[in-house]
Amino acid sequence: MLFPRWLVVLLALPLALAAQPRLHIAGDSTAADKPHDPPNPEYGWGEKFPAFFRDPAVIVNHATNGRSTKSFIDEGRWARLVADLHAGDWVIIEFGHNDEKTEDPKRYTAPRGEYAANLRRFIADVRAKGAFPVLATPVARRKWDAAGHLVDTHGDYPAAMREVAAETKVPLLELNGLTTALEAGHGVEGSKALHLHIAAGTYIRQPEGWQDDTHFSSYGAERVAALAVQEILRLQLPLCSWLK
Repeated sequence: MLFPRWLVVLLALPLALAAQPRLHIAGDSTAADKPHDPPNPEYGWGEKFPAFFRDPAVIVNHATNGRSTKSFIDEGRWARLVADLHAGDWVIIEFGHNDEKTEDPKRYTAPRGEYAANLRRFIADVRAKGAFPVLATPVARRKWDAAGHLVDTHGDYPAAMREVAAETKVPLLELNGLTTALEAGHGVEGSKALHLHIAAGTYIRQPEGWQDDTHFSSYGAERVAALAVQEILRLQLPLCSWLK
């Protein structure tokens, strides 16, 4: 019977290393922690993640607004994450939204070029530290056409990530597919609750209000975090034992 590479390596670790898992998140604004003083209705799914885990698990969220795989590396954020890794840690990696920005050379990466190469680098760096990488396809945006059909905005990026995951035998959280279904299930109007559709004058932070179909409300972020947990359970990752 063949076992996944991540499971074989994990079983070879000393029990002490698996006793207190640390799960790191690398990604963009859709996953990032947000400031909430003054009050802010925007949340990343990563800041809702700890609520699903029991002690002594630790969630370390490195996700940062506006970053692509390229800018996350170029700004030294990836190097700092790797320096913080312990053997036995896990790293969930979700990028794509900003890699798509062809107008910005500081962030743009071609899906089957630099984007895929950066994902392979992330995987190799994590494994070199005795830690375990997990890829997560980029979450869907709320974009509907005139006929009421949800429009995909990520092009080849999810497919490129799936190919890297298969090639490198890394667990893949299918957040793109699941959040697409989440948006569609809520419908054209209902899906606004997942995001930031807020009247002017409601928040000091943004008095003109919000019309944002990329970033999440508290409700939306919690639903996406729950989908990530659902994927951990589906894949039967060892992290399952640390879920509430």
